[in-house]
Amino acid sequence: MVKRKAAAPATRRKAIAEKGPLSRAMLRLRIVFPDERQLGPGKVDLLEAIGRTGSISSAARDLGMSYRRAWLLADELAKLFKRPILTTAAGGAHGGGAELTDFGRALIAAYRRIEDRAAEAARAELVAFESDLENV
Repeated sequence: MVKRKAAAPATRRKAIAEKGPLSRAMLRLRIVFPDERQLGPGKVDLLEAIGRTGSISSAARDLGMSYRRAWLLADELAKLFKRPILTTAAGGAHGGGAELTDFGRALIAAYRRIEDRAAEAARAELVAFESDLENV
């Protein structure tokens, strides 16, 4: 019997601060390219889940989305970049699967660094207003 890791949260949101009212504020960053093609938290979460599970269908299950939705998101990413983000093998007698390429892993890491830097910038700008926040 293969023991699976516990599923990660469906969406990883970046807290703006570690403590105080801003620690309950979350940053969700979306990068919009021409023709409304996007790279955002959902697609990056999906790539991370594919990396963890080794398949699009398992990643979809972990994130609570349909296989079709996961496949369409992965396909949108594949069309956004010239280099492949993941490799897939069709199912069948020997099973299938999906694996992140080095480019895909680098893309995830870059997005998470951008997210971290944006959270730092948001904190720096909003800390002056923190005492004026109500009910957070």
